Amino acid sequence: MTQLRIAFAGTPDFAVPMLTAVLDGPHAVVGVWTQPDRPAGRGRQLHASPIKKLAQRHQIAVHQPQSLKSPEAQDALRALKPDLMVVVAYGLLLPKAVLAIPRFGGWNVHASLLPRWRGAAPIQRAIEAGDARTGVCLMQMEAGLDTGPVLLALDTAIAPDDTGQTLHDRLAALGAQVLKDGLALLRAGIRPVAQAQPAAGATYAKKLDKAEALLDLGQPAVVLARKVRAFTPWPIAALDLDGERIRVHAAQAIDAPPTTPGRVLAASRDGLDIATGVGALRLLSVQRPGGRAMAIGDYLNARPALRGATLP
Repeated sequence: MTQLRIAFAGTPDFAVPMLTAVLDGPHAVVGVWTQPDRPAGRGRQLHASPIKKLAQRHQIAVHQPQSLKSPEAQDALRALKPDLMVVVAYGLLLPKAVLAIPRFGGWNVHASLLPRWRGAAPIQRAIEAGDARTGVCLMQMEAGLDTGPVLLALDTAIAPDDTGQTLHDRLAALGAQVLKDGLALLRAGIRPVAQAQPAAGATYAKKLDKAEALLDLGQPAVVLARKVRAFTPWPIAALDLDGERIRVHAAQAIDAPPTTPGRVLAASRDGLDIATGVGALRLLSVQRPGGRAMAIGDYLNARPALRGATLP
């Protein structure tokens, strides 16, 4: 098969390795679709998405429609005569009419082992749930949310110290690989075999919310420690400690006798141990309001009353 004409749709950092893989390959990227520029930062100035910035560096036309439902948006895609549309964390729904434009339809790279963790936050939900493994799927897109048949998949173990960031980066690299593998087959004239997702085992990875960041110390420590890892680097876990709300950047679950959740059991440079519903959460790195993340020893230097204390 000759060079494929590929339309690419994506928005965040996670999609960058995938677009890079296509750009580095033998195929032609005929256009890039990404979400409209959004206000960000203290000045609330408009910022381009990481995918837009990459496309502009390669002088590729960028399309930023508010929706792909309009005839104008669909005509813009149709005019480019794509063979395939590759979609990675785009953030907008693709109507059936859009998926029907490329002759090979749409391929989506999704950061989970489908049907587990369909939806917006599969990486964080896998860590939060205590999953032992996750991965990436190359999926033939259809109208449903992450319900299409799987073409190829790669998996990886979730390490005990993986955070949302470290797992994100590893899965992004795997996503680039699975996409390259699929495109190589297609260029060789081989269409990857589509395997329908099983009905059993489907779960939904709802979008992260800042309200989830506040830790409920009535929960078991192992659950809270997983949340700390899952919510790094965003929205970052938080808890109220002796009149101050702090962010928790690193923590671990330890055994501890039953007592009132929220009670400070021990405080030293090794960690600040907080009683939970089951066991204790040992804080290792925290952030005070308006400050930066710091080791727990430095935090205790700023709050000496906590050192060696046992608070009710």
